[in-house]
Amino acid sequence: MNTAAASALRDATEADLPAVQAIYAYHVLHGTGTFEEVPPDLAEMTRRWGEVRRRGFPWLVATAPGGVVGFAYANWFRPRSAFRFTCEDSVYLDPDHCSHGLGTRLLEELLVRCAAAGARQMLAVIGDSANAASIGVHRRCGFAPVGTMPAVGLKFGRWLDVVFMQRALGAGASTPPPAAPPL
Repeated sequence: MNTAAASALRDATEADLPAVQAIYAYHVLHGTGTFEEVPPDLAEMTRRWGEVRRRGFPWLVATAPGGVVGFAYANWFRPRSAFRFTCEDSVYLDPDHCSHGLGTRLLEELLVRCAAAGARQMLAVIGDSANAASIGVHRRCGFAPVGTMPAVGLKFGRWLDVVFMQRALGAGASTPPPAAPPL
């Protein structure tokens, strides 16, 4: 079955957070896409979800028969006011639903929503330069590599790079921003 075609995307609700937490915990414990080493508990994931939503950023889930199979959200790249038009994405999938286009669909929807809200740049901060899946999804969605920080994280006993990719949203840097900050 094509997971991407069979999945629906929608805004996450608090009821989705146990599944979101379980998906993220898997990646914390088994992957290098996040540099967290201890999975956050449900209370912490609920706090993070609430913070993202209070800031006006999207937090999406992908659902298939049986429940939530992936999630994606955007947040400020950094909290300082000069970064107010720049956001960072996060996309995580249930390991049984990878490699079917679902990550691309989630990221494409984040791009649309963040552009509509007034963001001008989206950054991907990708853990592990060997993370071909995440780099590929971002490349397919129009992101370009803008730098690599070599060996800045240590996880599973090995040094890991961080890859930065960037994509303009809407008018990007071609015009001045509106007077009111986005999101």
